Amino acid sequence: MRWLTGKGWTGRWALAALGLALSCRPASALVIELDDVASDRVERQRAYTRGATPLPGTPDLANLDGRLEAKGLARGNPIFIRIFKETSELELWMQPAKDKPFVLLAIYPICHWTGSLGPKLKEGDRQSPEGFYTVRWQQTRLFGRWQQAFNLGFPNVYDQINGRTGSHILVHGGCSSVGCYAMTEQVQAEIFGLAIAAIEKGHHRFHVHVFPFRPTDEAMQRHRDHLWIDFWRDLKAGYDSFERTRLPPRFAICERRYQVSDGEPEDAGNPAAHGLLRPPATPATLASGYVPPRCEIPGERNHVARVTPTAASPDEPAAVAPVPSAARERQAPARDAFGEPPPPQKPRRRVRATEKGEPGTRGNQDNGLGVRLAPGAPRVHAGGG
Repeated sequence: MRWLTGKGWTGRWALAALGLALSCRPASALVIELDDVASDRVERQRAYTRGATPLPGTPDLANLDGRLEAKGLARGNPIFIRIFKETSELELWMQPAKDKPFVLLAIYPICHWTGSLGPKLKEGDRQSPEGFYTVRWQQTRLFGRWQQAFNLGFPNVYDQINGRTGSHILVHGGCSSVGCYAMTEQVQAEIFGLAIAAIEKGHHRFHVHVFPFRPTDEAMQRHRDHLWIDFWRDLKAGYDSFERTRLPPRFAICERRYQVSDGEPEDAGNPAAHGLLRPPATPATLASGYVPPRCEIPGERNHVARVTPTAASPDEPAAVAPVPSAARERQAPARDAFGEPPPPQKPRRRVRATEKGEPGTRGNQDNGLGVRLAPGAPRVHAGGG
């Protein structure tokens, strides 16, 4: 300890450093996550650490076949997922037949997600995203810590148009997260298995809709003064469509906003369904405060947005050009009945993510809305968060 009591700069700096170390308190990784919602995430993490899984509210994972049979479902049926952050719940829906509406198979507790209510805005903000996402089969082929996981495709084209950044946002196992949704290994094994079974049956994509809460009229009224209420009204249009039809809605982007219309039974897994919007917002949706984008007004031509590179600088945000759906179909000719290349028969080389973030795929070849990004469009490859 002589160096601590010695005279001169060495002793002074050592004492100063010791005082600073003693005065600092341990940083809590949960402070940013629990400022206003879902405080039960702490208890779920503690339960997971103790090995107390499955978590309360988890369905009987050992009886999946019996649960499927009881609802007239089978492995390989198309799936649809909804996530609600406020209650930490993930719903998994399945379509028993092509001409039938979706049926709820299970509601799973989400072990952990990060941040608060509201969308993810930038890389490293530790915020879990909200919005309408599409998972293609390429986004399920991950390599790293979480191999039974799928990439949401954040940022999708909506996120990019609105200047949001991030990457490798997954739904995975475990109970820790940096912007992802952690389901525990047992639950994720069931979800991932059903997703892969659907893909192998030819349904090459499925939708994941992420909401801050269940956007009922009462909940929207409760949050009417929130910063993101206008964004949530657009999400509510998709929520209401599914509640009414039990079919994932069709959607595109107009005026930097989601544009929604009712889906059709044959839309499941079919990329050609996107951008072909028909009915305008219903009177009930309009009464809730939802103001439709301008191109949803009768007489306006609907379109989907495509991200295109600019000639100014690779570091600048991409310009956005409206592309009619017919032109889009010419740009991406169909290669199978669903307009997609079929999954490979042999395993393909998987991509290892950096240690900085969650494992992921090599960029986002799809924008999360079923619209491919143009060659040269900017992509974010850094770790998740």
